[in-house]
Amino acid sequence: MFDTLTNNLQAAFQRFGSHGSVTEKDLDTVLRDVRLALLEADVNFRVVKELISRIRTKTSGAGILKSLTPAQQIIDIVNQEMIATLGTDSSELLRSPNPPTIILMAGLQGSGKTTSTAKLANYLKGQGLNPLVVACDVYRPAAIEQLASLAQQVDIPCYKEEDSQLPVEIASNAIKRAKEINATHVVIDTAGRLHIDTALMNEIKEIYTKVKPHEILFVADAMAGQDTVNAAKEFHEHTNITGVILTKIDGDARGGAALSLREVLGVPIKFMGTGETPNALEIFHPERIASRILGMGDVLSLVEKAKASMDNDNPEKMNEKLKQGTFDLQDFIEQLKQVKQMGSLNQIAQMLPGFKQMKTNPLSNNLDESYIDHVEAIVLSMTPRERQRPESIDGKRRRRIANGSGQTPAEVNRLLKQFFEARKIARQVMRGNIPSLGNFR
Repeated sequence: MFDTLTNNLQAAFQRFGSHGSVTEKDLDTVLRDVRLALLEADVNFRVVKELISRIRTKTSGAGILKSLTPAQQIIDIVNQEMIATLGTDSSELLRSPNPPTIILMAGLQGSGKTTSTAKLANYLKGQGLNPLVVACDVYRPAAIEQLASLAQQVDIPCYKEEDSQLPVEIASNAIKRAKEINATHVVIDTAGRLHIDTALMNEIKEIYTKVKPHEILFVADAMAGQDTVNAAKEFHEHTNITGVILTKIDGDARGGAALSLREVLGVPIKFMGTGETPNALEIFHPERIASRILGMGDVLSLVEKAKASMDNDNPEKMNEKLKQGTFDLQDFIEQLKQVKQMGSLNQIAQMLPGFKQMKTNPLSNNLDESYIDHVEAIVLSMTPRERQRPESIDGKRRRRIANGSGQTPAEVNRLLKQFFEARKIARQVMRGNIPSLGNFR
């Protein structure tokens, strides 16, 4: 996510930070590099101009160039102003005092509107609420079936009318149905077009007038860059958009849409789609996104992902195993499976502070997504006793395990070495002895 922008900004800051002292000329150079990095990332040029202007004002008037740490202070200012551009605070969904809360999903065709409808409903369900999704896209082939299938996957009711071709009537009838089943939220999937046209806008306005939604969320494709921003702007001129869901953000190497939408529209980005699974929808936290863009990681989101994904049935039992050093390979593979549920390994790694700068670490270039599968194959080729007592695995056993798993003896050796090291560090941490950073190099 935002790899191109992150790499360009980090290159600019590394050149800047290598200077023993910082002059006005150095400041001009780094701001020029930041400007170019933002423009190459397809950030709206007016947004870039305003952002650079604010950064220059703050860096010029605070005696920063004469301080002991000018480079770090300027990076902090860039971070602060980037957060301001993204929206300062995360924005929650509006909620009606008299249920159901009605959410109208809008946007162009291909932006991920239908999948975002199901993801948003799944998010609401995870908050202990009772959502109903509504299939009002009567034009795109299989759109109704797609939403119904996605809703079924996450066990959420879907209202649809196979024979009706009048979205406004479907939406109106869905509200009645929502009240009958005591739904707290109604999420309405509407039709999209390849471009904004009169028919699309009239239909949205008609539904808006009839059901009076509390939220109109524009679903924007992050990978479309300024095309997304222009479409959102035109849409906002016709309807009262209250927020944005930014989709496909996991595949957006540039970041232009994310950095432009809030400033151009004046409405918050409320959620971002980070993958294809039903739970791949996250609250948009501006300060965390700014931190990711600048390569500072996002530990808070990583912790939240871990809490949501990890099995908490026996945390005390697992903690005791780690403390006593009885954590075995079966436990190891179970924990790896739960890590996999958090998302791709590359995606998780991006949340680690300083990961981009770990040039000597081969993992920093590319994390092999099949690693966990290979580990599982190796462990499953062991006997129960070998999993419980990996110390008993000698050369002969390693060759047998390698043959059974389709891996090489070297890979079995590597896994065992990693396991023993991980168990050692875990035991030290659980006993309150934090190992030196040198152990991780």
